[in-house]
Amino acid sequence: MTNFSNKNNNPFSIKIDKHGKLDGFSYRLGWTEDSYIVDTGKRETVGITFNFSRLKWLIIAICCLLSLLIARAAWLQIVNGSYYYSMAEGNRIRLERVEAKRGIIYDRNFNPLVKNAANFLLYFIPADLPKEEASKNKIIFQIGSILEDENISQKAKEELAKIKFGSLESYQPLFIADNIKYEKAMLLYLESAQMPGVVLSNKMRRDYNLTCSSLSHVLGYTGKISEEELKNFGDEYLLIDYIGKIGLEYFYENELKGKNGNKQIEVDAFGKEKKILSTSEPQDGHNLLLSLDLNLQKKAEEITAEYLKKTGTNKASVIIMDPNNGEILSLVSLPAFDNNVFARGIKQNEYQELINNEYHPLYNRSISGEYPPGSTFKPIMAVAALEEKIINESTSFLSVGGLRINQWFFPDWKSGGHGVTDVRKAIAQSVNTFFYYIGGGFDNFVGLGADRIVNYAKMFGLGAQTGIDLSGEASGFLPSKEWKEETKGERWYIGDTYHLSIGQGDLLATPLQIANYTSVFANGGKLYRPHLVKQILNGKDEIIQNIDISPVRENFIEEKNIEIVKEGMRQTVTSGSAQSLQSVPVAVAGKTGTAQWSSTKPNHAWFTGFAPYDNPQVAITVLVEEGIEGSSVSVPIAKDILTWYFSGKQNESSENKTE
Repeated sequence: MTNFSNKNNNPFSIKIDKHGKLDGFSYRLGWTEDSYIVDTGKRETVGITFNFSRLKWLIIAICCLLSLLIARAAWLQIVNGSYYYSMAEGNRIRLERVEAKRGIIYDRNFNPLVKNAANFLLYFIPADLPKEEASKNKIIFQIGSILEDENISQKAKEELAKIKFGSLESYQPLFIADNIKYEKAMLLYLESAQMPGVVLSNKMRRDYNLTCSSLSHVLGYTGKISEEELKNFGDEYLLIDYIGKIGLEYFYENELKGKNGNKQIEVDAFGKEKKILSTSEPQDGHNLLLSLDLNLQKKAEEITAEYLKKTGTNKASVIIMDPNNGEILSLVSLPAFDNNVFARGIKQNEYQELINNEYHPLYNRSISGEYPPGSTFKPIMAVAALEEKIINESTSFLSVGGLRINQWFFPDWKSGGHGVTDVRKAIAQSVNTFFYYIGGGFDNFVGLGADRIVNYAKMFGLGAQTGIDLSGEASGFLPSKEWKEETKGERWYIGDTYHLSIGQGDLLATPLQIANYTSVFANGGKLYRPHLVKQILNGKDEIIQNIDISPVRENFIEEKNIEIVKEGMRQTVTSGSAQSLQSVPVAVAGKTGTAQWSSTKPNHAWFTGFAPYDNPQVAITVLVEEGIEGSSVSVPIAKDILTWYFSGKQNESSENKTE
């Protein structure tokens, strides 16, 4: 039996027998009193102690906090998601560009005028550089030592100081140096393997076929993109890229540059490529087929340079174009420069030498130079007077050496005058008196007046850019009564109209504008847009696009009046101021000009014309700055160029007949 009891005299005990049953129990009567509790009358209850009026403020606070969290998440994930994704992925996966090849530029006979040459370029990925300044500076110093250029180290430190570590910009290439010589590039390649964030790349650099220096003004050059250009052109470029700066390289940048590909790569802790994950191939740039004839360009430059040397002059422009479609066959501006110097990265002393040169070799006189056209303007005056019925082909005036109005005298270039003069003779012998009459009038004869002269000049393309596919074209200038009153505070006098009538005064034109309106007389009345590119080709030299050669303006002058002026221009060669051109193998027509522009310096010398007379194939304009007279220097230049050109054409024709 088990006995349950405690040592403190439990009030009961339970006995259980061997079969697990109660055997009996004893009970102490006094136990209830021991357990009695006195009732004081007070009650303890469980109740609600929370103030529900405060619950709404708690809910509002929670909602505000949730709204802030959601807004922040939206800002990070949606607005700046790509930014932070790029930063995170930049730690191990990079998207690296595969550069497209820049297009080639050919002359009209498919002679390449430029090629792509290998160029070693060094840049940093700032995010991959060591975070410790000492380690970073050690790498920068080591690179400066290899390149033997202390300025590179200083420049690198300055540029890195502008970049915030961990920003998206820190994952973009930072240009350090290019055009690195092969030996130094190989040393950098070996050393850079242990330099985190240092990348040696092989980019393409332009190498120009400068068989004649005047091509530099036409082709232009490429150079490292500036920060301003990077802002303007957006995401298509990086600061290590090259871009067209002037000339065709600039004008046709979009066609030439192509479309870059890319490759997704995995990088190690140094930012070095470990594995290529995926690639997309680049699309090479388009090629350009020019209208320019390389052989003609070389010959025109050679002949012009010889005459400049003979006459002691230094600055000239020669433009040769096809009058039937606006194609430029040759565009020479002297002096010129070597665009390869810019393509490889011009040094400061070299650049200073160019910009300080008193003859301004960087200046493209053919399209940017603005000069008084002098007597080359007279064909426009003649055709305007014929169109307005002020004169006809038989109208004549007596030239006695000039016109006098009160105390003012307006002279002819020939003392004593030219006698009785009609429109053809006036053009051939450049008789000022005739053009004074038809421009400003005299006595009872009413001339065109300034307004009509300016209107016809506009029709022939003066006072506005021609639209040639080159950068930096000037507009020239057409004066007016209103302009003079506003800028000079003077009214317009009859003398202003007389000066305008002979291409003097404030009238300005570019050599290209004069070549272009000369073409109107050559082709019978059509004004074209001058252009250098004939066709845009793909990488296989297959035609993608033909350049539009539709006239800008046509049928604005009666054919008969064009013909009368052409006959006068032909007489310039047969009996006028350009008789030396009779030795050219084909018949030539033209107009000489001597333009006054300074009271202390020699006049500019002009010639503009076309050939052959009956079936014009070329229009040519020659300007020699301070050349004194067109007949003495510009005409001989035109004669030698045209003789060479048409002698070659005749030889080609003879060879073809023989074959």
